[in-house]
Amino acid sequence: MTIETILDDQKKHALEALERRFAVAKAELLQQQQHQSKKRFREEEEKVNQSTNSGSSTHLTDSSIKSTLHASSKKDILHSDENSDDEWDMLLAETKREEESRSKRRNKHRGSVPGHRIIRRGRVEGHERLYHDYFAPNCVYDAFFRRRFRMGRPLFLRIVNGVEQYDPYFVQTTNAIGNLGLSSLQKVTAAFRILTYGTPADSVDEYVRIGESTAIESLRRFVQAVIAVFGDEYLRPPNNNDITRLLAIGEQRGFPGMLGSIDCMHWKWKNCPTAWQGMYTGHCHEPTIISEAVASQDLWIWHAFFRLPGSLNDINVLERSPVFATLTEGRAPPINYRINGHDYTMGYYLADGIYPNWSTFVKTIPCPQGLKRKHYAAAQESIRKDVERAFRVLQARFAIVRGPARFWDEETLAYIMKACII
Repeated sequence: MTIETILDDQKKHALEALERRFAVAKAELLQQQQHQSKKRFREEEEKVNQSTNSGSSTHLTDSSIKSTLHASSKKDILHSDENSDDEWDMLLAETKREEESRSKRRNKHRGSVPGHRIIRRGRVEGHERLYHDYFAPNCVYDAFFRRRFRMGRPLFLRIVNGVEQYDPYFVQTTNAIGNLGLSSLQKVTAAFRILTYGTPADSVDEYVRIGESTAIESLRRFVQAVIAVFGDEYLRPPNNNDITRLLAIGEQRGFPGMLGSIDCMHWKWKNCPTAWQGMYTGHCHEPTIISEAVASQDLWIWHAFFRLPGSLNDINVLERSPVFATLTEGRAPPINYRINGHDYTMGYYLADGIYPNWSTFVKTIPCPQGLKRKHYAAAQESIRKDVERAFRVLQARFAIVRGPARFWDEETLAYIMKACII
């Protein structure tokens, strides 16, 4: 289908719609004229009856009255036929006023609006350019794909296929007049650009050819789809095989029984509502949202707890965290290891000094005295940095987590944080 054919079809549909509106307005106008003629007929008839009842001298018979009234109505109809041009002008003016009143009453988010600005972005050309730049067999920016998408092309295509199968929003469709919409590559690329570069939603319009509101909607649906499709596989408690691997890594590093390190990260909330700023402002002196995470040496974050206000500390976050839910419910996998001739059945996490003195936390020794204590404190503080290193890598790959959050609702921020961790 060529552009000229599409434009001709659009003009044809517009003219048909205009003719239908004119026909409806003309019928309403004729109906109104007939109603006025009937009204005048009834008024004259009432006058004749009143004059007859009052005993006035009149010699009009019923037939003469009816002939006079019919003649007057016929005269009105003939007068309307003679002044067809004036009626047509009145019809156009009435139609214009009706359209203006309808446009004022119509909601601005309710489809096509008369007078609405339409930007022909060239979605098909944008998809072809994106495909030839990054996804064609001999693409232009093959060497820059991992740098700009923060992952390899096979992994990116796997995410696109999974998201497209989960949410039909990412499937390319056609509109009412047969024009192709945005492709899944365009929507997912726009979401990735916002996540990786932390740019505003309207900054991807020039290259991806996608509007600001559509980019925001694509981002929200994308992060929800990523969590639903890949969350059970990558953001989950460790199973038996994972625990065996983590215990082997911990024993190799000098901490047998260690499952990882735990800590919290603050994410600045730029668009925090004014009524909530006191609750979300803590030691950072600005509104933040806290994220608790447990990470291992290979930067696997298998526990993430988000959406807590920044005025809380690590102990308050721990009291609300489900990190020990499986352990308290008795559903945790068995853990067996041996230290200095003693057998243990409960793993532990490396933490900083603010955490409570529980058997599941191993903390450093403040102000260590002696070489043995100094060596232990240095080793614990070094290995405990795994979770902080995971936070820094997360912020380096996804700049939206490093910069201030621009969304207004914390639910969307929670989806973004979990999707970036996955």
